[in-house]
Amino acid sequence: MLTVAEKSARKFAKETPLGKKRRARRINRILAEVYPNAKCELDFETPFQLLIATVLSAQTTDIRVNATTPGLFAAFPDAHALAVANLGEVEELIRSTGFYRAKARNIVKLANDLVEDYDGEVPQTMEELVKLAGVGRKTANVVLGNAFDTPGITVDTHMGRLARRFGWTKETDPVKAEEDIAALFPTKDLTLLSHRVIFHGRRICHSRKPACGACPLMTLCPSFGIGELDPDKARAMFKYEMAPLA
Repeated sequence: MLTVAEKSARKFAKETPLGKKRRARRINRILAEVYPNAKCELDFETPFQLLIATVLSAQTTDIRVNATTPGLFAAFPDAHALAVANLGEVEELIRSTGFYRAKARNIVKLANDLVEDYDGEVPQTMEELVKLAGVGRKTANVVLGNAFDTPGITVDTHMGRLARRFGWTKETDPVKAEEDIAALFPTKDLTLLSHRVIFHGRRICHSRKPACGACPLMTLCPSFGIGELDPDKARAMFKYEMAPLA
């Protein structure tokens, strides 16, 4: 007898490209209803702050970064200040984010790049951003989408995991996954789509054991059944503002 997960996978096994696109867009519409306030969860006031915060967010949580950046930005409010910072002082300020020595080197070098090449301002193109120290496509898309309103897909661990569970892509390479996902949606929707999917990954569709039994996408997901199926137990797994006791 097939498991629930096997039945879900079989249900969408012969889906046409048009069917996948329609299902993907329906998923996005449902996520928009479930997470009407989905947004970048990193605190920032300027493009520079968002850029630095995103670099610091690697291998840690946004919550941890948000607890760290007020002290960092109080000491070094812009690229000009950070470019001449004492490396040891920066390391101490960001120690709690993990990998702090490498991150400190990157953000100080990044600040120097901004000062030398862009007069301290954050550039507004993918090509320029990815040349900066510690900046890849994921970071660049976060900055472009949230600081400059240039739509793009943020393929972090949540987006990559959920996109594969949804059957939007089979790729583990972030660039190839980004291309597959972007092909399913209007360009204007990509930044908010990223936020919604990331919200869903943090709150319901967890890495080790998703809360399948209480998921609003259960009828549209080829991976339904890989997690907890009991609705009450699944609902108890919800996190952040969706948690039962929140």
